[in-house]
Parts: sequence; structure tokens; C-alpha cells
Amino acid sequence: MLSVAEAFARVLATAHPLPVETVPLPRAAGRILAENLVADRDFPPFNRVAMDGIAVAHAAWAAGQTEFEIEHTQYAGAPPQPLQNPHAAVEVMTGAVLPPGTDVVVRYEDILLADNRATIQIPPPPAPGVNIHGQAADRRQGNVLLAPGTRLGPAELAVAATIGAAEIAVTRAPRLAVISTGDELVGISETPQPHQIRRSNAYALQALFTQVGADVSLFHLPDDREELSLGLTNILGADFDAVVLSGAVSKGRADHLPGLLRELGVKEIFHEVNQRPGKPMWFGARAEGPVVFGLPGNPVSTFLTACRYVRPWLRACMQPAEASEQAATAETPAPAVLTVDINFKPQLAHFVPVRLTVDAEGRRLATPLRVGGSGDLAGLLGATAFLELPPEPAVFPAGSVWPAWAL
Repeated sequence: MLSVAEAFARVLATAHPLPVETVPLPRAAGRILAENLVADRDFPPFNRVAMDGIAVAHAAWAAGQTEFEIEHTQYAGAPPQPLQNPHAAVEVMTGAVLPPGTDVVVRYEDILLADNRATIQIPPPPAPGVNIHGQAADRRQGNVLLAPGTRLGPAELAVAATIGAAEIAVTRAPRLAVISTGDELVGISETPQPHQIRRSNAYALQALFTQVGADVSLFHLPDDREELSLGLTNILGADFDAVVLSGAVSKGRADHLPGLLRELGVKEIFHEVNQRPGKPMWFGARAEGPVVFGLPGNPVSTFLTACRYVRPWLRACMQPAEASEQAATAETPAPAVLTVDINFKPQLAHFVPVRLTVDAEGRRLATPLRVGGSGDLAGLLGATAFLELPPEPAVFPAGSVWPAWAL
């Protein structure tokens, strides 16, 4: 049986960069950049006034002059008007171009204004440049501001807008089909019979993959083999990058999927992983078609295996070919300190839902939650990550450090 690491490596081996498309800037939020965004001018593009007040020549102030006549006012957005008299001042507003001939700004709080004259109440600084954001202090024209592989959030889109990137090259959103299976499942708006439950896994998966940036379509197929075959044939022939199934991958009489997928041309890459929950997981790929993740149907198994395998695969596919090696790496766990002892005798990798906190020393602490088995969906409430514990030893003491995957 494959280890978690071996299964994960086989999953990532099928990842490939998605095509690139160009979208208007407002539609690029959350997408993955597929081009360099370069500064078209200096940041800031001029010497910018950083405080409301007056601008003067430092030499005059340093020579002992404290009273200055105000020549004019320089507003943000107005063309710069130079200082005519080096012993005068210009009243300036935050964001304005620093008037040529001045090189220091004195705040309103540090002057007295009367009869169009300003009297400075503080001693001069040792050098010019105070309260001025110098041209190119942040970035220079031609600097690469954002590289391929960057997720475009609010700050990134603000930078893109600043350089005039009205349209941006991004990787296409992954197209996923999420399929729930099982005759025991009914729609969320239906009243279930005593022997039925409402569909929930599909909506958990849809939320998880949408957060990553995928375009998700939901389907439900019954346990009947013929109907499963027809439904899968149509879905596998559609334009999806991946098909994610929940349920029907174990060894029960109604678990038709492994054999049926093989009949439909999906090559099995592995079936079963040495892990709990999620041991029956199935994975395969169809030539010139989607990869297929067959996740166990119990809610905790479905969700944790989706986080451990499907989400990293998606993120790897969303990285453009031009991305740096660091950016193109699939998501990785972060170390966390276990707060209590855990005893787990089966020689299986163990995924443990935890709540992460940070102590006074800055350490990430992982506190396990009470989960009543792989069917306890509500047991995931409050979980922020899951620890991945190895098959051995059987006792994991408090204070030991283990990898934690974000949920």
C-alpha cells in the first residue's frame, strides 16, 4: 500500500500548467498572475509632499531664517509651481508635487500662520528631505513589481492599477466536476426519510475549491451501475480538468466506481493509501482527459483528503510555466507543537483535526478536536488545520512537533 508521500508524489506528477488568458483588472482578483508586471514610471513618480504644511529651502532655514512669506499654494494633482524667492515658502498639501526650489516640508503643527506669513516654531533638521517622499524611493521605472505565480489580492491589484495594467494575463481557472454518489443522499432543500441524509460533501468541496480559485460544477449520481456509467461518460467527456468523486470507492457491493472508471478509460494510478481517514482513496487519469480523484464518502475523510491531495494539485496546476521554482511548489505544511498526548496504534498515517493558536513565544500550538470518527462532520467545526502524524510511533507526546496542513 502506498504511503502518503508516495501517493502525493503521484498526484503532483499529473499536474500541468493551465492555459493563460487575459482578463480585465477587476476580474483578476484571486487569480494567478502569468506575466511580469513592470513599473512604467518611478514609485513615487515625483518628489511627493508627505505632510500638510509649508515647503521651504533648507539652506534658508538652516541659516537662521524662521519667518517666511507664502508665495502660493501647491495642491495635490496640480502642476508644480517653482519657488521664486529662495527666502519665501510655498503652502503645500499632502500628495502634491514638491515645488522646485524647496527641499524640506514643515508641518502645520510646527508653524504659526498669520497675514500670509509662516513662522517656524522648531529648529531645522540637519539635512533636507524631511516630510518628503522622494521620487523612486519605493521602486524605479523598469523594476519587476509582480512576477508570474503571484496570487492577485487587493495590494497586488492596486499596484497593477497604478502601472496602468487594465488587462492582466492570468492562468485559466481550473474546471472541476464534483460528484456526490449514493442513494442515501437527498438534496439540501428536501426532507430526508429516516434512512436518508442530505448531501453535504459536495458543498464542502465546492467551497474548498472555490476558495482556491476553481470553477466548480456539482453533480449527483445514484448507486445504480448503469446510471453511474452514463453520468460518468458524459462528465468525463466534458471540458473538465479534474473530476472529484465522493463515495463508492471502497469494497462494498455498491462501490462500483473503481471498476467502472477503468471501463471508461480512466487509468488507475493508485487505490488505497496507508492513511486514516481516507484509506480507500482512488486516483487515476484519462488520456487526453481529466484526472479523477475518488475520495471516500465519509465527510471527514472526504474533506481531509481533498485538502491533502486535491487542493495542492489545483494550486500546482494554477502556477504558470514561467513561475519561479519557489512559487510553483505545491502548498506545504507548517510545523506545530502538539499540546496533548495522542495514542494511535494502527500503523497508518493519521490526519488529526486541530485548532491552531500561537503562544507568547510565537510557537504554533496544535490542540486536537474531539471528532467521533470519519462520519462526524460537525467535529470539524472550529478546526483550522490537521496534523499529519506518521504510522509510527504509537504514542505522540505533548510537546512534539508535527506538520500541520491548513484547512
